[in-house]
Amino acid sequence: MLPNPKKRSDCPISCSLDIWGDKWSLLIIRDILFFKKRTYGEFLKSAEGIATNILASRLQSLEENGLIEKLEHPDNKVKSLYKLTQKGIDLVPIFLEIYIWAEKYFEIPKDLKTKLREVKKDKEAFKRFLTKEMREEQI
Repeated sequence: MLPNPKKRSDCPISCSLDIWGDKWSLLIIRDILFFKKRTYGEFLKSAEGIATNILASRLQSLEENGLIEKLEHPDNKVKSLYKLTQKGIDLVPIFLEIYIWAEKYFEIPKDLKTKLREVKKDKEAFKRFLTKEMREEQI
């Protein structure tokens, strides 16, 4: 286990939030996990409208903290591809719980409600499926 030099306290929640707890980092992980986004340009097109300097900063931070890996694009040497590492994939259960919590308190799109119903029927099976899909993903 590597120490977190930025940690504010020994609280596990605080230490975790220091690594992945800001809005933009979570949305980048979400985009990789659920929307299969892989490139800088794809992240820029997300509905939330992240600024280029923030995106570059968060991608670098996520990479430095071992949550994502930056790979060379096979077709374009100028572009990079990003994928979750095992450390990033281990956030799957947290993201599912956030989606389920949000469904209780926010209006969400019908297609997402349908998907959440499926997830809640067998949450463990869906976690295994999504985790396996991320591990096997070939870029």
